[in-house]
Amino acid sequence: MDDLDPANRTVRLDKRPHPVPMDPASWSVLQRCLAHRESQHTDNLHVIVTKITKSGQAAASTAYVSHVLDPCGVPPRTLRSTRLAELVNTLDPKLVAAALGMDPEGVMIYLADHVDPGGLPDQHQQRN
Repeated sequence: MDDLDPANRTVRLDKRPHPVPMDPASWSVLQRCLAHRESQHTDNLHVIVTKITKSGQAAASTAYVSHVLDPCGVPPRTLRSTRLAELVNTLDPKLVAAALGMDPEGVMIYLADHVDPGGLPDQHQQRN
């Protein structure tokens, strides 16, 4: 909980050098987790609280977090890859790498092999 910055919609993750900005969908999910956490009336300082962890200070197990998405059929790795691809293709890949504490080469694999026509200058405007 201490790693969340609601004013800037960022979170400090593990050993990453900078707070990680959260996209609207991730921020919405975080708000749902926080609402659930509040309903548990717990002193546990972690965001994700389970029946087992609500009475202590332990984090939810890796297995719990891995399997919580099982009903929707989306593994955490797919979510991570999709988010990285979106960030790298809409922002500067070097900035994304720096913000997430990754090597620049590590984010390059997420670059799409197409150009967004909306990101290019209007061809009609250039001729006039």
